[in-house]
Amino acid sequence: MGEILLLGALTAFGAVTIDLYLPTLPAIGRDYGASPAAVQLTLSAFFVGMAIGQLFFGPLSDRIGRRPSVLIGCAVYVAASLFCAAAPSIEMLVAGRFVQALGCCAAMVVARAIVRDRYDHRDSARIFSLLMLVLAVAPMLAPTIGGWISVWAGWHAVFLVFAAIGAIVAVVVATRLDESRSPETAAKARSQSVLSAYAAVLGERRLIGYLLVGAGSGATLFSYIAASPDLIVAIWGFSETQFGLIFALIATGIIGSSQLNRWLLGRHSPDTILGFATIGAVLAGATLLALSFLGAPLPWLIAGLFIALSSNGLMAANASAGALNIDPTRAGTISGLMGGVNFGVGALASALGAALHDGTARPVAMLIAAALLMSATAYHTLAKPPAPHA
Repeated sequence: MGEILLLGALTAFGAVTIDLYLPTLPAIGRDYGASPAAVQLTLSAFFVGMAIGQLFFGPLSDRIGRRPSVLIGCAVYVAASLFCAAAPSIEMLVAGRFVQALGCCAAMVVARAIVRDRYDHRDSARIFSLLMLVLAVAPMLAPTIGGWISVWAGWHAVFLVFAAIGAIVAVVVATRLDESRSPETAAKARSQSVLSAYAAVLGERRLIGYLLVGAGSGATLFSYIAASPDLIVAIWGFSETQFGLIFALIATGIIGSSQLNRWLLGRHSPDTILGFATIGAVLAGATLLALSFLGAPLPWLIAGLFIALSSNGLMAANASAGALNIDPTRAGTISGLMGGVNFGVGALASALGAALHDGTARPVAMLIAAALLMSATAYHTLAKPPAPHA
């Protein structure tokens, strides 16, 4: 159980660094005299850093090991967090957030690889669903805690908290985490370049499908997270405290669906669940889109968001397990590719949301519906296993 909690903490590293920071955005804008668009860049830069960093740390963990990769990432994260706390301008804060993401992502990419090192396809899907319990606590608690820190000590203190978290994670990993990389993985990583490893896995059609399923599912959350402060507070008129409560409500939906997925895995394969979940998610996304264009009352819109975003709990774990099952000896490389594509699509989705902003919920609904349609199309045309011959 201790290792599961540690893997959960590593998995939640990125979510905490995003969600604890969200309530500070208005204060950062006021302090720097920066526009909302400029402040939004600190979030977009973080997404881009997460995408690029995972492409680096995934293959590195195959080559030098899981533990050393996390420790290198923690060192970068702590240094960048301290830099952000003292950033003299919004431009320097954007740069600091980019570097902070480069360090942060090591924990996440390695956690996925460790799960595949230790568990088979079905069990890894079950573990990923279990980790969602830890991961989903972040959006339930982090915005509220981040708001308290910002009010009582200023937004700079949030980055000092990040530095402390990074240092604590490094100590725990150094003293508690056993190396899980197999000799076969190490030998294969040393026998080929990073580009060769990526070329090999990108030649797998089903892997591409799983990557796009996960990216589409993740893009729904990115679209919502990036737009949520403006959507919930400025457009819908809720208070900052109510913003935290709505964030927590959405998180309970993801928790519930991920634990439903764990139960279903005892009776069905990850691919069977994924096939039905992607179809249901498309229907949920289409319903949310219709509600937004019909001008539905707020409770209906929030319910539509809740259902559409909850689909992540039935899709993310199974897509991750499916992708990592394609070639377990390249788990780090596949995990890095998975994270890179996920955050790359997420950064694009958040940028599109900003560009389409019209003072309503329609842009978010359009992005969520499109992302869920992409997931379903990718699964049923690329990732779905062939039917067994009679």
